[in-house]
Amino acid sequence: MSTHDIHIIETERLILRPPVRDDFDAYAANMADDEAARFIGGQQSRAVAWRGFLSLSGAWNIQGFSMFSVIEKTSGQWIGRLGPWYPEGWPGTEVGWALVRDAWGKGYAYEGAAAAIDWAFQHLGWHEVIHSINADNGPSIALAKRLGSSMLRHSNLPEPYQDVTVQIWGQTKDAWLSRK
Repeated sequence: MSTHDIHIIETERLILRPPVRDDFDAYAANMADDEAARFIGGQQSRAVAWRGFLSLSGAWNIQGFSMFSVIEKTSGQWIGRLGPWYPEGWPGTEVGWALVRDAWGKGYAYEGAAAAIDWAFQHLGWHEVIHSINADNGPSIALAKRLGSSMLRHSNLPEPYQDVTVQIWGQTKDAWLSRK
């Protein structure tokens, strides 16, 4: 069993696992989609997307966690990334999400994010999760509310996004567990 095997989460319709090299083409295509990338740093060239992809992958090795690749069980397709995210200077212990447009509106983000929040509280020992969301991103705000999070504050992100102000939505572990 590889170390990646211990970090696999299965839900009814999804497999969440650490990213692998074969995920990159779909990742790069998602980051090249102006609308899909709008609230996650903006549209990126393949070369810039490669560096971001390596950041997600490298965080698994350095921190022991990062966003999962989201695989749709029925098709076996990579449909996005979601999960724990906490780079240097980040405004808190985040569970975030970013799916390809074809996966929007199907409940995948809720299903995956709920499983990732469970995992973060259980395996990472976090006491709070946040979601840093652009005020114009209505669907993500709706998802944060559906997950039981509340708007906590406004914050700026670290470099290179220091000029971006986001809403910080979140909840404590106790609040999350009381909903179950």
